[in-house]
Amino acid sequence: MAGMFDKLTIGPMVARNRIVRSATAESLATMAGGLSPELLGIYGELAWGGVGTIVTGYMYVAPDGKPSEGALGLYDDSLLGHLRSLTDVAHENGACIVAQLVYGGSKSKLSADDSRRLQPVDAAAVDGVPNTTILGASAIMHPRTHLVPTEATSEQLAALADAFGLAAMWARACGFDGVELHVAHGYLLSQFLSPNFNKRADEYGGSLENRARLAVQCLQAIRAQAGLEYPVFAKLNCCDDWDDPAGQRGGLSQDESAQVAAMLVEAGASCIDVSGDWHTASQAVETGEPYFATFGARLAGELGVPVIVTGGWRDPDTITRHLESDGIAGVAMSRPFICEPNLVNRWREGDSSASACIECGKCQQYVGIPCPVREKCMA
Repeated sequence: MAGMFDKLTIGPMVARNRIVRSATAESLATMAGGLSPELLGIYGELAWGGVGTIVTGYMYVAPDGKPSEGALGLYDDSLLGHLRSLTDVAHENGACIVAQLVYGGSKSKLSADDSRRLQPVDAAAVDGVPNTTILGASAIMHPRTHLVPTEATSEQLAALADAFGLAAMWARACGFDGVELHVAHGYLLSQFLSPNFNKRADEYGGSLENRARLAVQCLQAIRAQAGLEYPVFAKLNCCDDWDDPAGQRGGLSQDESAQVAAMLVEAGASCIDVSGDWHTASQAVETGEPYFATFGARLAGELGVPVIVTGGWRDPDTITRHLESDGIAGVAMSRPFICEPNLVNRWREGDSSASACIECGKCQQYVGIPCPVREKCMA
């Protein structure tokens, strides 16, 4: 298992091992997006448990971009006071910590009385007619939330890129070892990439280069505000539908995703974090293999920066095999750490049994990421 415990280097950031806690929506922040004692405890426990790098749950960079209740915010300097305690608790326990930055878009989960709604929650949504003030690539109804965003103007998109840059500058000031630009999982930047959500006819729509323009501009703004050497991760879907890798449903294909990854690297990304829609990763789940390892290995061979692969890692033998054969720099996990925050220390101490996570999905209830087997694991 030596490969797992080699150091992971992303620019000037040097983590104690190649295992990453992937961004997880704990939904425990305050109403305004501030840090809560419960969240601080979760991150302290993760660092104590031996993980090399912690990527925070998504932190929204604009008030109208809040993806869900209980999300952390990084949109105003009034929120910075407690974030230093978050980075301190990670560093005091030996872990690096990276702030994931996001704008939720029409995938956001809104309460019935959310001020971003333009009509009552029980009113019938009309595709093409905005029912929220949330910015979107186009006014297209989201199939899960039934929210129709307001099509963003070029001026609003420029302001949004600046907001990502400012958030990165604040993250660095608070002691975060890097930031992660969230271009995955169907949130706004991911929607701009997808022809299913982006029907624009201006410089942000049509060709792949145009659809990637906003993500590139956000990354450039981060570089301008946080510095040329500061570690900047970019989290990217391998495609819009795992069980349709050719993208025949009209979404982002794997070949297009690889091209976007190269654009982000050219714009200054220090690392690509490969992910996708794990809800539809049925084939990989059945075989026990990590969900996106094949695409991650492809990018590792094509890009000149480290590649981290998220999703489906459960046992040290599989992790070691892929680290040795695929050329990837690290692996990222979420649910195994919800179940066992001390998992990495357990493996380091010689217990190489797989994660105790039973993949029951109870942690997807979001608030507090509950786990029915955690108490037994931590006894």
